[in-house]
Amino acid sequence: MTGFSNEDGDIGGGGSGYRPLVHGVGLCLALVICWLLLSGYFQLLLLSLGAISVVFCVWIAVRMDLIDHEGVPLHITWAALRYLPWLMWEIVKANIDVAKRVIDPSLPISPTLFDAPVSQKTDLGQALYANSITLTPGTVSVDLDTGVILVHALHEGAADGVLEGEMDRRVSAVEGQG
Repeated sequence: MTGFSNEDGDIGGGGSGYRPLVHGVGLCLALVICWLLLSGYFQLLLLSLGAISVVFCVWIAVRMDLIDHEGVPLHITWAALRYLPWLMWEIVKANIDVAKRVIDPSLPISPTLFDAPVSQKTDLGQALYANSITLTPGTVSVDLDTGVILVHALHEGAADGVLEGEMDRRVSAVEGQG
């Protein structure tokens, strides 16, 4: 890793709370957990190959200088874990709404494009908000500009749900602003 070192021993311009070793270990643990959950095998040979793969991936990330405050966002881990159940519930509710509109022809489908304000300050927060909108059935983030997301909604109720700002507030809390 290249860059400068400040008084806290941080390397590069990672900003407050950035510690390369901690972020590297965090990336390694995340990769190990993903590998174990996705493979489901616990044989010695496969565990060894998985460990080699994880070390190789972390080495590549270090060589490419990808381990930074936003590349390995450890600072939002606990807040994101609190946000995910709420997001999952919103996805379930939106799925039910979209399914009702598909099954019942009397329910209106009136596609609309609108601008939703963005209060997140970092690229990570803005991407999390845009992706959360897209993950919720009935809405899709079309474009992200400074301070605003262009959103396509299946009907005005979905547009109202985004414009109410609950998701924006919760994502800001994950980002550390709320």
